[in-house]
Amino acid sequence: MRAISLKISETALVEAGRMAESLGISRAAYIRRAINRYNEEATAEIRDRRLTAASHKVRVESMRINAEFAAIESDPGD
Repeated sequence: MRAISLKISETALVEAGRMAESLGISRAAYIRRAINRYNEEATAEIRDRRLTAASHKVRVESMRINAEFAAIESDPGD
């Protein structure tokens, strides 16, 4: 495991220490968990953004195909 140095507000540091103590873990373990959880959330957000962008790219073609299917389904010549 690698070590880092960071600046954090006194309030956030005290709160992290309080939460860690309540959970029975070290402050460092608490902060690692917080980083891991945020990484998971960020990964999900990035995935959602990519899916939305891909959806927007194919929207026009999808609407055209849907219109074709609607025309076929409503054709009385079946």
